[in-house]
Amino acid sequence: MKRRKALTVFAILISFTLFAQQDSLIVNNTSDSLIADKDSVSLLHLDETVPKYSFTENGNRKNDIWGHFKYDLVTMAGGFGNAFTRPLSWEKKDYIRLGATVATIGMIYLADEDISRAFIRNRENAPNVLKKFGWYFGSPQINYGITGAVYVTGLLINNEKLRRTGVLMITAASATGAIQQISKSATGRARPGAGFGKHFFKPYGRDANFRSFPSGHTVLSITTSYALSKQFENPWVKGGILAVGSVVPVSRLLEGAHWFSDVTLSAIMSIAIVEGIDKFMKRKEKYEEDKKYNLKQQNKNKIAWDINAGPLGIGFVGRF
Repeated sequence: MKRRKALTVFAILISFTLFAQQDSLIVNNTSDSLIADKDSVSLLHLDETVPKYSFTENGNRKNDIWGHFKYDLVTMAGGFGNAFTRPLSWEKKDYIRLGATVATIGMIYLADEDISRAFIRNRENAPNVLKKFGWYFGSPQINYGITGAVYVTGLLINNEKLRRTGVLMITAASATGAIQQISKSATGRARPGAGFGKHFFKPYGRDANFRSFPSGHTVLSITTSYALSKQFENPWVKGGILAVGSVVPVSRLLEGAHWFSDVTLSAIMSIAIVEGIDKFMKRKEKYEEDKKYNLKQQNKNKIAWDINAGPLGIGFVGRF
């Protein structure tokens, strides 16, 4: 019963994140330690809800789509909760990072108006395709379409790497999306294009002109691109994916929709949440007997599907 309630709340929050950003349409988002003694693996007793899977003669898990889907939903709910409870178990190094972030954002805040004017002056010189790409790639509908496609593909073809990548992207996007919606309303910061200056705040207002912080487009684009980049070891591929994701915050700065401090803090928050959820998933996998996302097992008698990236785009590749 607790699991059903948890999954219901998670589904509601995903829906809230997906549709709550419509206000923005009015205005032209490491340590790999697996030690879990300080962090509970889950507040939802996930270990009690894990289904047991069967394997083929070659040692590969059978494609139990419904079983995999239920497990993934539980993982998403646990990762979502972990994103909010993680600060409760912060260590000294985490507070040092927080202090460094506050200092960095503070310095950027001092120059916000000058930086914003520089971007807006160059808006007409920017390629129109860049501005359109920035708008669409950072919108919740497109973002969830991409993450959902990755997950569903992995689920249907029984590829655990794609499944895990999709779970990570969906969970991180939902957590960051919920946080940014709450923050937008609570801070009510005026957008550069509103003409009130960087110091003007109107908390809990419904006017889209006062929802500058954080940047929803930046949150979703950086979350997705960073989570995807973690699946590759090649630094050029990683850099290319992150470069694509960075187009979104640049386009929002050109449109005068956000201050530079808004998009910077939004990007930092997104990266931190992706890292936290990824570590949560690793801890969860370590303490489960059958290694739910066993990325090393490959069936030699079938096509091995994987994510591939190149100069022309990102896609799926089948290896015989």
